[in-house]
Amino acid sequence: MCGRFAITLPNDAMARLFAAQPANDLPPVPNFNVCPTNPVHVVRAGDGRRRLVPMRWGFLPHWYKSASDGPLLINARAETLAEKPAFRAACRARRCIVVASGFYEWTRTDEGKRLPWYIYRRDGAPLAFGGVWQDWGREDPQPTCAIVTTAASAAVSSIHHRMPLVLEPSDWSLWLGEAGHGAARLMQPADEGTLDFHRVGTAVNSNRASGAELIAPLEPG
Repeated sequence: MCGRFAITLPNDAMARLFAAQPANDLPPVPNFNVCPTNPVHVVRAGDGRRRLVPMRWGFLPHWYKSASDGPLLINARAETLAEKPAFRAACRARRCIVVASGFYEWTRTDEGKRLPWYIYRRDGAPLAFGGVWQDWGREDPQPTCAIVTTAASAAVSSIHHRMPLVLEPSDWSLWLGEAGHGAARLMQPADEGTLDFHRVGTAVNSNRASGAELIAPLEPG
């Protein structure tokens, strides 16, 4: 799964990278501790162009009467994406890319202590997570999104059994619906060697923590 991540790329650099028109109300960066329900940076396509826009991280199906009317849907499993009532329409028509620099996962000690890890692309490039989105609410609709997850790659499975869907640049157009049909074939774990990771300090266990030190490798000892 993906329950927390970091984004450090400047907004204008994100817009250039994805050849997208940036919105005027994008979330501030850097943010080393993006949490569920926060606004996140999302690339979506339509009307022949891409847009970089803010969306609430936490997908709200149209039948929710309030934002807390059901489970908090921050992730959507690739294996059931096309079947789940909450996601099946978005899977066909409203796929998007959630931009990140890295994400956090946790292991547990025998004593139950949570140990955080920071996971990122080995080549230093930003991460493009496959996502789905949905406008929620009749008056002043709010755009909301969820990150698609797959089974973990062999390396990441030593930390967690699930991971976000990581898209390569050559796949962005297909995922966004610009290159026709066939996006389902992209819903696979990242290739081995794509991601790297290191232990970080337990400060990030708090959703109120902030600062670049959250992603710094934990000193041995």
